[in-house]
Amino acid sequence: MWIDSHCHLDAAEFDGAADAVAAQAAAAGVSWIVVPAVELANFKPVASLAASIPGCVYALGIHPVFVPQASEQDLLLLREQVALAIADKKFVAIGEIGLDFFIPALTEPAMRTRQEFFYTEQLKIARDFGLPVLLHVRRSQDIILKYLRRFAVCGGIAHAFNGSLQQAHTFIDLGFALGFGGAMTFTRALQIRRLAAGLPAESIVLETDAPDISPAWLHPAANRPDQLPQIAAVLAELRGQPVASLARQTSDNVARVLPRLGSLMMQ
Repeated sequence: MWIDSHCHLDAAEFDGAADAVAAQAAAAGVSWIVVPAVELANFKPVASLAASIPGCVYALGIHPVFVPQASEQDLLLLREQVALAIADKKFVAIGEIGLDFFIPALTEPAMRTRQEFFYTEQLKIARDFGLPVLLHVRRSQDIILKYLRRFAVCGGIAHAFNGSLQQAHTFIDLGFALGFGGAMTFTRALQIRRLAAGLPAESIVLETDAPDISPAWLHPAANRPDQLPQIAAVLAELRGQPVASLARQTSDNVARVLPRLGSLMMQ
């Protein structure tokens, strides 16, 4: 069994075909797909996908790339939606939230401040409801960690991790798993491959971020969740680990850091 811990199944690239895409993934052995929201407008679509597709669960949050067009009212509405969704067993986390200091327009001082405000307010929501978070961490690891220390949440996943070994261990110490996916399949991605090979087995989860971060054999075409087993095979080779034990370990890791999904897996 494989778990795609981060997949934007509601993306326009899958418009009208999400059911078929999920079915292809299931046929490939991907039993669960975690679908994070990115803005208020797709809160309902991700919840609807999870309700209609077996093995699909969801998270609610405002992605840093969508912060420029979001309003503070959206944060209030997010809190209200979380209060309602908490009764839904397929609602598993707050996400995708975080900070993006790679895109130039998002690095202007005023926008950095706005990003940090939205990030910390969403950490408070996660803390208040006892939910893990799915983190977007793009050239922002240290600031992300600073606020995680200030607003303690019950762990989660640092998605598409590409930080230092020291930063990786700090996330792990705070109760987080680290997400690895298509970027790891490129031989030039030396730092990511070193981390994937050397980090403790209990700290790693797999993801596609589909339709983004396509693996080397698919790039530049859109990524799909059915690619996860082949991505996992690359990780198994890097770690010198049997694929079957990697499947068990990474699935157990997701169940641990996303306990509401872990409960579903036990049913």
